[in-house]
Amino acid sequence: MKIGLFFGSFNPIHHGHLMIAQAVLNQTDVQQIWFVVSPQNPHKKSKSLLHEFDRLDLVERAIADNFQFKSCDIEFSLKKPSYTIDTLIHLSEKFPQHEFELILGGDNLEQFKSWKNYDKILDYFGLYVYPRGEDPTSELWKHPKVKKVNAPVLHISATYIRECIQKNQSIKYLVPDNVEQLIAQKKFYI
Repeated sequence: MKIGLFFGSFNPIHHGHLMIAQAVLNQTDVQQIWFVVSPQNPHKKSKSLLHEFDRLDLVERAIADNFQFKSCDIEFSLKKPSYTIDTLIHLSEKFPQHEFELILGGDNLEQFKSWKNYDKILDYFGLYVYPRGEDPTSELWKHPKVKKVNAPVLHISATYIRECIQKNQSIKYLVPDNVEQLIAQKKFYI
């Protein structure tokens, strides 16, 4: 089975993430999307991160009604910070029956060459890239293992959602209802 791996902090997961995942399913030969919850992104500060198990719970609630979406906590047991290449190798060894491709925002493609073993990711896994409104300046857009996916460009960010929560503003329509309910119930991001 071909699996699209959507890595992220998902702090919290929101409708933008879900729309991108659905666009990948609609436009590619990917059969499932695995939302890989990253405990610590090497390119982001960790002080604003909700605990990894709470973020995993939010992801599981958000995708519960779609059998083609799965949550993945594989990085919880790997060395931190987790690097994408290490996770990809680990998943390939653990699930040799699957073929994995990475789902990536166009803004991340612009800095992709700074990733650990980026060339190996391209050679052995490949990328589905969704533009996010940036000017595509990277020559990697022309790489044969980089496939463009047209997804809606929404300017929803987890940072904005957290700021709304801290200002006691509604996050309705930004996140799925059951995610909003859990955030309110557990008083996340306050």
